[in-house]
Amino acid sequence: MPEFIGAYGFILLRITAAAILLTIVNPFFSKKKIPLKENAKDLIICAFFGVAANMLMFFKGLSITHEINGAVLMLFSPVFVFIFGLFLKTEKVYWWNIIGIFIAAIGALMFLGGGSFRIEAATAYGDLLIILNAISYAFFLVYVRKLLKKFHPITVTKFAFYFGFLMVLPFGLKEALNANYDGMEMIHWGSLIFVLVMTTFVTYVLSALAIKQGGSTIVGAYIYLQPVLAGVIAHIAGVDEITLVKVCFAAMIFLGVYLVSIKKHATN
Repeated sequence: MPEFIGAYGFILLRITAAAILLTIVNPFFSKKKIPLKENAKDLIICAFFGVAANMLMFFKGLSITHEINGAVLMLFSPVFVFIFGLFLKTEKVYWWNIIGIFIAAIGALMFLGGGSFRIEAATAYGDLLIILNAISYAFFLVYVRKLLKKFHPITVTKFAFYFGFLMVLPFGLKEALNANYDGMEMIHWGSLIFVLVMTTFVTYVLSALAIKQGGSTIVGAYIYLQPVLAGVIAHIAGVDEITLVKVCFAAMIFLGVYLVSIKKHATN
């Protein structure tokens, strides 16, 4: 983006590919159908907050604000997961979970170099969209649990992408049709396939499975590991260095996520 395809067109391709893949693999994991009459409202809410609004606001916001702003503001997502979890009473949260969230948040913020974060009038709208995206995805992580208690995660995710496709179609159809596919080389097609399969289809399926097994707060907290993993990959690629300071901040993140993952039965 945007040389070959616009952001909204790219999102439409992601959702379309994920919906197709989910339709193919769903019968291998569960044949139980979701009664749409009773569950349509919940599926539409999950599709809006977890797929459509989440992706549209993040891509649009990132195109307006600084990359560091986007990375730092996304760190609010686990905090919102915790808040929504308490408000909707979907899971129990203990005092060490709260401490863990803030330890991981501070570690992730410092790891990313939060000092580079800056608010400017020119990027304020983009920053707002990133924050709204974080809130939207956090609400999805919490709200989707009510469906995951009744149906298989892959089935729920499939219908979320079905409805998400209808919501994003008006925004992305023109860009998807007008994309410069002929100008794309092998590296571009490889990158596109990786995003469609791994960072969309696989990511959403594994997240749904993780929410069902471990809870929304734990899944949200693992967002803090993204800058660490990005740092490791950048080091392997030879574009960044791992320093002692970064190792210390990474240790804070791991400690925080560990504290979030501890439930009461593990302390008995």
